[in-house]
Amino acid sequence: MTKDEVVVLSHDPVLNPDLTRLDGQWLAAAGPPIRSQTLAELKRYDIGRVNPASKYGQQYPEQKPADGERFPTLAEFFAMAGPRVRFNIEIKSDPNKPDLTLPPDRFAALVIDGIRAAKAVERTTLQSFDWRGLIAARRLAPELATACLSIESGGFDMVGRNSGRPSPWLGGLDLAAHGGSLPRLAKAAGCAVWSPFWRNVTAENVKEAQALGLKVIPWTVNNPADMDRLIDLGVDGLITDYPDRARPVLAAKNLKPS
Repeated sequence: MTKDEVVVLSHDPVLNPDLTRLDGQWLAAAGPPIRSQTLAELKRYDIGRVNPASKYGQQYPEQKPADGERFPTLAEFFAMAGPRVRFNIEIKSDPNKPDLTLPPDRFAALVIDGIRAAKAVERTTLQSFDWRGLIAARRLAPELATACLSIESGGFDMVGRNSGRPSPWLGGLDLAAHGGSLPRLAKAAGCAVWSPFWRNVTAENVKEAQALGLKVIPWTVNNPADMDRLIDLGVDGLITDYPDRARPVLAAKNLKPS
């Protein structure tokens, strides 16, 4: 969200020096928050390639540069994609860093306005790690499907099973009050989809979630062997950076992407 409250697409809440240039020069350090920039100011930055000298850039040697690309607005993105594409849109907010975004209910409302303006409600799922925004979205647009993202790992644990208190990421819901079950918690949040980190997926939690009527779509799995294993566990879909790698895995199982 920009300073003048335009919804834009970005993975990071601040300008990432690994993929942001101004007047042809890579940013020397993490730039200002997008929230502090007007749309006109944000459009000065070129995000058409990754810095090949950066550790991040070296992870994606196959990525093709497209110099001159700017941060797209949500409206520009919908217009570019056209009327037949389905969307999985993530609200990026952090309850521990409230200054980087609008409050989650206001943030969700503006995103929903953009989805409705594009007449894309039936083709869109709204996902987030910050379940406050998803709960607000269900209240504002009950016709819009939501997906509860989750992760429990050493690098990022938004669930906090052993913290002794409800996690700020879970929208005021208490995991302990739902028997320690993330699928039950996602159901209580009104989500149609539970999207766990792919390493957190087990046969048991897939079955539990599906018994509750949830679809299970893990993120972000890029290794074909891991895709194969997850499909065998019965997941309903996959989030991946490499659909081209997933297609042969699906074909070998006589499955077609829907």
